[in-house]
Amino acid sequence: MTKQFFVYGRVQGVGFRYFTWKEARKLGIKGSVRNRHDGSVEAIAQGSEEQLAAFEQWLRLGPITAKIERVIVNAHKEISDEDFSVIRD
Repeated sequence: MTKQFFVYGRVQGVGFRYFTWKEARKLGIKGSVRNRHDGSVEAIAQGSEEQLAAFEQWLRLGPITAKIERVIVNAHKEISDEDFSVIRD
């Protein structure tokens, strides 16, 4: 199962991508995370239903440095990445 997450709030310049990468690795999720030009962060995550539920719960809280306002979740096509990566613009 693969989902796309858009996270809005104070999520850039606060280490959000690093902490997201760390959490995804802990959960065994494949995918990527990147900053978007509108100030949000996008994560593509592939894993079991339980893994993705835990990941979404974490995204809704984020690291202490962030302030999450909302999270939008969409279904996404399967990905083939072997690991979880941070995409740098």
